Amino acid sequence: MKRPFLLLIGLAAPATAAPFQNIAALQNRVIAALGAGIGEPGGPSAPIDTRLKLAACPSSVTVDPPAMGAVALRCPAVGWKIRVPLVRFAGAPNIASAAAPKADMIVRKGDPVDLVATSSGFSVSVGAVAQEDGAQGSRIRVKTDGGERRPQGQILFAEVIEQGRVRLPGFN
Repeated sequence: MKRPFLLLIGLAAPATAAPFQNIAALQNRVIAALGAGIGEPGGPSAPIDTRLKLAACPSSVTVDPPAMGAVALRCPAVGWKIRVPLVRFAGAPNIASAAAPKADMIVRKGDPVDLVATSSGFSVSVGAVAQEDGAQGSRIRVKTDGGERRPQGQILFAEVIEQGRVRLPGFN
């Protein structure tokens, strides 16, 4: 009795969708949208961290216009957003505390601070949390404690006065 001869050829497993977004493709998309490479003025200041694990975007990733020294990449279908810091152009104005040396930082990200608004005849202060490092005289983002009406708090820009104290601009 003859037995059927069965020859199995190594077939590749069917391709499955990648579980994570291709970071190199995101980097190329940012460079193409900005027209400047990594480290060049107007381009990304550093490569996007390859350890970042984002859900694969089923549609195209949108690149927002540059704002506040960074560009935002979004995937509306999945709901993620990342910000990529940019290299400033020569002569561009300073944003936040970018130009201040790290050693002069008197407020650190996560520090509790008093947010003060003063004018002739009154002074108001509320508790807040610094959202970035800041040297004296620099402007940083702070998040207010919120309170009963706004339990999540509000993000505002404030000028660093001294350690643990920031001032709301526009009040003298």
